[in-house]
Amino acid sequence: MWDVLFTNVHLATMVDGYGEVRDAAIAVKDGRIAWLGPQAELPQGAQAVTVHDGGGSWLTPGLIDCHTHIVHAGNRSDEFEARLNGATYEDIARAGGGIMSTVRATRAVSEDELLRQSLPRVFSLLEEGVTTLEIKSGYGLTLESEANMLRVARRIGRELPLRVSATFLGAHALPPEFAGRADDYVDAVCKMIAPLAAEGLVDAVDAFCERIGFSHEQTERVFKAAQTHGLPVKLHAEQLSDQRGAELTARYQGLSADHLEHLTQTGIDAMAAAGTVAVLLPGAYYFLRDTTPPPVAGLRAAGVPMAVSTDCNPGTSPMTSLLLAMNMACTLWRLTPQEALAGVTLHAAQALGLHAEIGSLEVGKRADFALWRIARPADLSYAIGLNPCRGVANAGKLRSPVI
Repeated sequence: MWDVLFTNVHLATMVDGYGEVRDAAIAVKDGRIAWLGPQAELPQGAQAVTVHDGGGSWLTPGLIDCHTHIVHAGNRSDEFEARLNGATYEDIARAGGGIMSTVRATRAVSEDELLRQSLPRVFSLLEEGVTTLEIKSGYGLTLESEANMLRVARRIGRELPLRVSATFLGAHALPPEFAGRADDYVDAVCKMIAPLAAEGLVDAVDAFCERIGFSHEQTERVFKAAQTHGLPVKLHAEQLSDQRGAELTARYQGLSADHLEHLTQTGIDAMAAAGTVAVLLPGAYYFLRDTTPPPVAGLRAAGVPMAVSTDCNPGTSPMTSLLLAMNMACTLWRLTPQEALAGVTLHAAQALGLHAEIGSLEVGKRADFALWRIARPADLSYAIGLNPCRGVANAGKLRSPVI
């Protein structure tokens, strides 16, 4: 006997395109998918403890937001206003604003207060069918403060119906106490990895490889330290300039290279050979009024998987709607709606190293679902400001999308 059976649904399995199965059913046993297919082909005598009538809804894998900085204190609306008055992102950063503004706010609050300020942003994603969330540190830049952020990330995963992947981003910016000593700070970041990993706070290691961040060589030192502790790497790469970060990430078999507006063909080829996912972040592109799009056509031609994420952060993408990110990826960069949906399910799972567990509807995978009041899967990328989510299942347990 199955634990749960969803009937009267249409499935977008995300296996081979949308992988549509109309007039379908899907069964759950012990939190995993036990059977799926046309409802007319249900095994004779099939029974379940709980049966949910989907009412003709579309059922997709639970959405995955695979790149966020959602745990932080304060906001930076003042910088938003400054940019609209002519300042650039780099101007603000070099004047002590930018990331360091959020670092000061985040360092100043307790773990409980940091959780309190972060939860409303997380709730917005839960309401849109998100069942897995990546959360980066990077606004502490000391061992104590980075650990504080990562502990909040773990608490979110324990206290909410949500799977959290925690990423250590100590190499995010140069803190003022290390002014003029970037190499010394990189040494400190490398030393932070061991205690954070020992406490079980880290699933992956990230860095910001950029002119206002860390050099190619400094980033490689962080990658080597991560590798020593058996942790996969990913990278903020080629957002503002070409620093060959995608090539470096591919060389270390990185999970993903993210942003990529200035990615070259050499970087594309390296990512394709390594199986590194391109994580596209249209919110930052939009918010910064960028005019250099990532090379979507080149990535597509090379077969590089493309994920889509909110990049939720206070400075360059204060966005808490993954559905809006999907629409932006389509309208700004010409992703197809099918590519956008794969970008927040199948390929987002791959960007977190979790594609064996989640991201598509297949027997044996975790039963994380979202149910939608839509006529066809493309509707999820089409509408602006509409949330058609009617329910979410975590390991087969159905809940309302509103927490």
